[in-house]
Amino acid sequence: MQLITWNIQWGRGADGVVDPRRIVRACRALGDADVLCFQEVARNFPGLAGSGGDDSFAALAAELPGWTAVEGLGVDTLGAGGERRQFGNLVLTRRPVLAVYRHLLPWPADPAVPTMQRIALEVVIAAPRGPVRVTTTHLEYYSAQQRAAQVERLRALQGEAAAHAGDPPFPAKAGGPFEARARPQSAILTADFNFRPEDPLYDLVQAPIAGAPAYRDAWRIRHGAAPHPATVGVYDKAQWPDAPFACDFIFVTEDLAARVEDVVVDGATQASDHQPVLLQLAD
Repeated sequence: MQLITWNIQWGRGADGVVDPRRIVRACRALGDADVLCFQEVARNFPGLAGSGGDDSFAALAAELPGWTAVEGLGVDTLGAGGERRQFGNLVLTRRPVLAVYRHLLPWPADPAVPTMQRIALEVVIAAPRGPVRVTTTHLEYYSAQQRAAQVERLRALQGEAAAHAGDPPFPAKAGGPFEARARPQSAILTADFNFRPEDPLYDLVQAPIAGAPAYRDAWRIRHGAAPHPATVGVYDKAQWPDAPFACDFIFVTEDLAARVEDVVVDGATQASDHQPVLLQLAD
C-alpha cells in the first residue's frame, strides 16, 4: 500500500497559482498511491491568496473518478449568499473504506494568537492483511498550548481505538448503527504537525500508550538517524523566508513497523508551500 500525505495550501503553488490538477499530477509522479491525505483543503473561501472561492474538495475528487473521497471539516461557517465556507482535510482512496470517524481536536482559548478549529479525520481502509486506520490532521500553527493538547488527544484516540478493536459483535444489533465495526489498533497517522523533529511533541507522539501499540516515525524506521528532508519553505520564500525545515511526518504503529518499505519526500515539486511525503507499506 502506498500513501501520500501533503499540506496542499488549497492547491496554491509557490508561483501563487491555485491548481488542484497540478496537485494530483505531482502525486502520480511521486508514486502509485492508494491513499492520498491532504491538509488545507478549502471550499468557498475567496479571501485565501490566489483563490476565487474555489471548491478544492470537489476539484481534487473529480481528478480521481472511482475513488472514495472523505472530507473532514475543521471550519464550517456561513458564507456570502448562504453558502458554506469550509476548510479542513481530505482523504482520497481507491481501496474500500470500511468506516469513517471525525474527531474535533481540542481548541482551548488562546486569545494572544489567531487560531482555528482542527479536526482529525480517521478512515478505516481495507487491506490484504486486515483493516488499517489512516488518520490525517493539521495541528495548530500559532498556539503551542493548543498544539500540545491536540497531540495528547491523538494519543488518546489511539488508545481508544485499540480498546474498541476488541468489541464483540451483538447479533441482535446487526445491520443497525450499534453493529460492531472495524476500528483496528493498526494505524497510520499523517499530518502537517507544525512541530519539528527536535520538538518535545515529536517524542510525545511516539511515547508509550497504555493498552495500545505506540506510534513510530516511519522515516526513522526506514532511514535511521538520517535527517528528515525539509517539507516546508523549500521554494516559497515569501511565506517562509528562513531556512526550510521538516514538519510533515508519517507515523505508523509498532505492529506495522516491519512492513515499512520506504519513505520518500518529493523535494522537486513546487505545487504547494509544503512537499509531499510518500509511505510504501508492504501488504
